[in-house]
Amino acid sequence: MAFHHQAPRIFAAAVGLSAGLALASTGAVAQTALKPGAELRPLYATGSDVADGKELADLSCAKCHGANGVSTTNGVPNLAGQRPSYLYLELKAYQLGDHPGGDDPHSMRLMKFFSDDALAKVAAYYASLDPASPPDTPAPKYLDPVAAGKAAAEPCAKCHGDNGVSGKAGVPSLVGLHPKYLVDTMKGYKEGDRPVDAKNEDMKKALDALSDEDLQHVALYYALQTENLTRAQTPNDGGTPVTKDALATCAKCHGETGVSTTAITPSLAGQDATYMLNALHAYKDGTRDDDTMSPRAKKLDDVEMKNFAAYFAALDPKPVNIAKPLSPDEWAEKCDRCHGVNGNSARPEVPALAGQRLDYLEAVLGKYQSGARKSPEMAAMSSILSQDDIKGIAAHYAYQKPRGAVFVIVPNK
Repeated sequence: MAFHHQAPRIFAAAVGLSAGLALASTGAVAQTALKPGAELRPLYATGSDVADGKELADLSCAKCHGANGVSTTNGVPNLAGQRPSYLYLELKAYQLGDHPGGDDPHSMRLMKFFSDDALAKVAAYYASLDPASPPDTPAPKYLDPVAAGKAAAEPCAKCHGDNGVSGKAGVPSLVGLHPKYLVDTMKGYKEGDRPVDAKNEDMKKALDALSDEDLQHVALYYALQTENLTRAQTPNDGGTPVTKDALATCAKCHGETGVSTTAITPSLAGQDATYMLNALHAYKDGTRDDDTMSPRAKKLDDVEMKNFAAYFAALDPKPVNIAKPLSPDEWAEKCDRCHGVNGNSARPEVPALAGQRLDYLEAVLGKYQSGARKSPEMAAMSSILSQDDIKGIAAHYAYQKPRGAVFVIVPNK
């Protein structure tokens, strides 16, 4: 949006029967509460309104949001060129104490002393400015998490087999496991919560060299190996068929078909039989401790353990119910539906993202994901984002060229 001081300009303001903003010819504004679903109608801002907004902004906002609305403070957004109705609604929410972010920094408390007229003028001023330019540094390179996981998992193939399908008795397959379970298990070895004997000292050493981000990538890589999803290529001596009543003990968590019902419980279908048998013995003798598994394993004899291991090893593993991660460009196609092409919003109440500070975008997406900021739409979208997704989306928009927007009011036909 481009405001000029010489002539009046317009922007859409939230208004309704009992909520909103309407500038009279005198510039006076009635201060009323905003309500969800308020409609938008034109609000006229003159050059003198914009000049007044600059004076107010310089006194109250510039310390954090920077001169001319270009922030130099980590985590604080640029306001220059932002959509004016969005700015007004955000400022109004701070004033009323019901900002969806729940955050109320000291500087924003000043909004409580502003009239609606003042809020509108500040919004008009920032909307009139040229947006901040994208960073002049190279954009962060996108790291494909699956490719990164494959590279980090190369040392694992020596024991766990190519693509995570075990070919050694006593060594578990890693395919068919939910990433959360596999990450928790790998962290357990690193942090000493899982026993480390001579057989897996090398594994712990390899895991110690990996960061938490590496572990996430490795787990994602194995979870997505659907084309190589087969039973462990190890002997299964078989056992007496397991009755349905006996299986009920395991099926509650691991499923009758060996496919787990929760992300924190491993799927057992197609797993190496020797590994499962050794694990049951470890739970029984206390070498491994788990509030759920230990008491159940203590009730089993050697024959029952062998039967269970043989039963699950003979089942076919199933793909993990997770989606392949999207690239930042693919995510942007979804985000642009509301925030405009390349993040240049054409909707008065929706913020522009292009050229916004990268650190702010990362932080605000994290807040929507955690629930610290409230928005049904953003909560639904952000709930499925990984940290890789958040970094990629933030970088994508931070390096887009921002453009002002003009909202044109035309006569009714």
